[in-house]
Amino acid sequence: MSYLSVILALSFVLVAVVISVRENLELEKDLMIGTFRAFVQLIAIGFILKFIFEMEKWPYIVVMIGFMVLAAARNAEKRGQGVKNVFPMLLLAISMGEILTMGMMLGLKIIPFQAQYVIPISGMIIGNGMVASALTLNRVKAEIESRREEILVLLGLGATARQASSSTLQASLKSALIPTVDSLKTVGIVQLPGMMTGLIIGGVSPLVAVKYQLVVMLMITSTVSITAMIVAYFAYSKFFTERHQLI
Repeated sequence: MSYLSVILALSFVLVAVVISVRENLELEKDLMIGTFRAFVQLIAIGFILKFIFEMEKWPYIVVMIGFMVLAAARNAEKRGQGVKNVFPMLLLAISMGEILTMGMMLGLKIIPFQAQYVIPISGMIIGNGMVASALTLNRVKAEIESRREEILVLLGLGATARQASSSTLQASLKSALIPTVDSLKTVGIVQLPGMMTGLIIGGVSPLVAVKYQLVVMLMITSTVSITAMIVAYFAYSKFFTERHQLI
């Protein structure tokens, strides 16, 4: 693909800008800033990855993944405004999702410990962990707000914070997992995922691309489950005192 093709692809953004102007969404500025940032960030990361791939040394891989985790936690933190110590909680959840899932990938020898495999796949793990964390955190806050009276009644009857929040935790975990479950049900029928499409465009056999995509989809299921569970179980406790009183 030529650079001219990439520049011409800006016309797709213009479609969104026109819709924003027509419907008074006031998103034109954000669309333009987002597009500019995407160009700068992707070009920069392209050079960084080229350097890391050529060096092929594990400290560079670890630093890169650490930076990605920090950025993901910081971005998901925006969903947790008003929740105490939300950043360390998100950092832990996303880190554990990456460590456990990537540990299984390497331990089961599904992929080798090489930068060209570990970093892109870590990006998928961390990105999905970030989305799952944000969804879970947002849903926990909303559920506790909407179920406040129910929780207070349960606490008044002698329930612990954990018991009073059981419905909240179930709803929050379901909310985070449903998009992944729906993707598993419709993959190959409604959509051809990005990794599979990229491999096919790159000339790889569709059957080989399918194997890689299956591994990625199953990997993402694990990541989302781990991060959502950690966030849900840490987040709900932030709304209660040590004496199991709702804040």
